[in-house]
Amino acid sequence: MLRRTARLAFLLALPTAAVGEDATIRGVGRVVPLGVVDTGRGFLEGPAAGPDGALYFTDIPRSQILRLPTPAASPPGPVEVFAENSRHANGLMFNAAGEMVACEMDGRLVAWDTRAKTRRVLASSFDGIRFNAPNDLVIDRSGGVYFTDPRFRAPQPLPQGGQAVFYVPGGGEPRRLVRDLPAPNGILISPDERTLYVFPTDSPSLRAYEVKAPGELGAGRELCRLTDASGRGLRGADGATIDERGNLYVTCPLGVQVISPAGDKLGVIPCPEKPANATFVGNRLYVTARTSLYAYQLSVSGHRYPAGKAVAKE
Repeated sequence: MLRRTARLAFLLALPTAAVGEDATIRGVGRVVPLGVVDTGRGFLEGPAAGPDGALYFTDIPRSQILRLPTPAASPPGPVEVFAENSRHANGLMFNAAGEMVACEMDGRLVAWDTRAKTRRVLASSFDGIRFNAPNDLVIDRSGGVYFTDPRFRAPQPLPQGGQAVFYVPGGGEPRRLVRDLPAPNGILISPDERTLYVFPTDSPSLRAYEVKAPGELGAGRELCRLTDASGRGLRGADGATIDERGNLYVTCPLGVQVISPAGDKLGVIPCPEKPANATFVGNRLYVTARTSLYAYQLSVSGHRYPAGKAVAKE
């Protein structure tokens, strides 16, 4: 937890309307809202902590990648523009080489050298046809990238003829792994890398797949169903992150739904705007929600994916 004086200084620097009440999540503990860190944006997505200590995230309609230099500080400091013309970048994650891998909704999976501010294309097509609109990703310890390719911002009819989950091995060609989900969106891999989680926006059913080997999936199953207060199925799952205990933090119309690895719904972290994605910086949770970036202090820390092989450069 932050010391009381540091937390008070942080809160006083933030708009009071953005500061909610503390919450307690079963199996996780106390969640303290720290407030809005940045606002006035178009549609924020894709937060990812970089090896330089900064937090990177995207503004999709403005086609920008943004950078918060000191997310662990209190207050965390002003946001700066890292890149213009991001080609509508969405999900971000850093690979073992320190590159920022990005899903460009204009049809590519790319890797950025954040120091030189240069990018290279990792994959742009499958079977010679452009991807629909790559959305979100996760990188395994072998350096391979799992990513979702739904309909959002994609040309119509869909170039791929349907929506899918792909895998790009380090330096290899894309493989299509899943093609039967309605709008696959958020994607994560468990800390032991034995389970791949996929969150389809157009279904209340959150999915889990056995990982037999990098890029090779076994049978899929329902992890759990998102439901509203009356118990009815709730669509709208988006991005997600994972903590050191393997609990999932799934953004949805309720807020941030916290789910155990066994599929138990542990509680909801409320958010002033409908959240789109989330990530941890230590035990601080950052949530991108429409026009704003919000911060929360937790008693658990985020899972750090193991550093694997660097993605081979072309």
